[in-house]
Amino acid sequence: MFLCIAGFFPDGHENEFVQFELDVAPEFNQAVLDLIGWSSLEDGVRHGVVELTATQVSQIENVLGKPMPSDLDICISVLA
Repeated sequence: MFLCIAGFFPDGHENEFVQFELDVAPEFNQAVLDLIGWSSLEDGVRHGVVELTATQVSQIENVLGKPMPSDLDICISVLA
C-alpha cells in the first residue's frame, strides 16, 4: 500500500479526470499521515479519498520538497 496524491479540476469543470498524480515515497509516509491525521495506511483505506485543505497541501509540499498545482483540488488516498 502507498499514499497517492491526486489533483482534479474544481467541481463543475467538464474534465473530471486526474490532472496531477504523485505517489508518496515510503520514507515520507509517517510525516504525511501525521499531517492529515491518519494513524496508519490502513486508517487511510477506511477514509477513502479525502480532499486536502490548502494548509495541508502546503505542509505536504514542505515535507516532500515538491510543489503541487494550486489551481486543482488536491486529494489523498491509499492505494494497494
